[in-house]
Amino acid sequence: MRRTGVAAKRFALRVLRARGYELRRAGSRPRRDVLLAGDRLVRAPAFILCSVRSGSTLLRVLLDSHSEIHSPPELHLRDLVVESRSDYSDRALKALGLDVTALQYLLWDRLLHRELSESGKRLLVNKTPSDVFIADRLLDCWPDARFIYLLRHPAAIAASRHAVRPQDSAERNAEMVLRYGDALERARRVHPGLDVRYEELAADPARVTRDVCEYLGVPWEPSMLEYGRFDHGGYRAGLGDWKEKIRSGHVQAPPPPPEETPPRLVELAAAWGYAVARPSG
Repeated sequence: MRRTGVAAKRFALRVLRARGYELRRAGSRPRRDVLLAGDRLVRAPAFILCSVRSGSTLLRVLLDSHSEIHSPPELHLRDLVVESRSDYSDRALKALGLDVTALQYLLWDRLLHRELSESGKRLLVNKTPSDVFIADRLLDCWPDARFIYLLRHPAAIAASRHAVRPQDSAERNAEMVLRYGDALERARRVHPGLDVRYEELAADPARVTRDVCEYLGVPWEPSMLEYGRFDHGGYRAGLGDWKEKIRSGHVQAPPPPPEETPPRLVELAAAWGYAVARPSG
């Protein structure tokens, strides 16, 4: 039966609402710094929030070896920005109920959707250490986002970072670890999520990946532990760890943390539940 006039309009509105679109009255505008539900293509993405040199590449490739999980190399969403360069484009965005922040979120969402679509999988887990600085904005973009907090002894993070950046002073090294660590701890205190310890992941990857799979709502797969069988990409600086240990294709036990914890990292280590070896003297 063909619908005309008011009946056709009401029918179209019902169809749009059923498909998840949030409709608004003529002349009204939503908050222009967030996306409407109908704008988002990616549902319930997960983000590994962590410091640099915390073992996040290992967790990424283990998850990416799952048949339903795609975890791409680092995407650096924080640095993907848009701008409006004229009054005309400002007006155009305003007419659409958008601003540059919402436009940036559209870009982020479209990028993740492209990655997920090309993978043929159904769940995306993003891993980029700088995501820890935009946790609130990730939730603005995807209110259903989930967080995995990857922890590692801060002294071990500092030692690992020093190994790849020996040109930095000890003070500079501790400063950078603390910058990421403080941001991670702030996010943990505000937003629910799953804590994962790198030391436990390396020691018992089967148990820890089972916990992560349960949190993400997917069944655990033994093939995850054989990540070397799969092509994960990103084994180079700027996209993730590029050292031989991760390239080996199997989980290896990490070295123990240094006997002494840099003074600036003692409080952070204690907050994360790690035993602290204080500097002598």
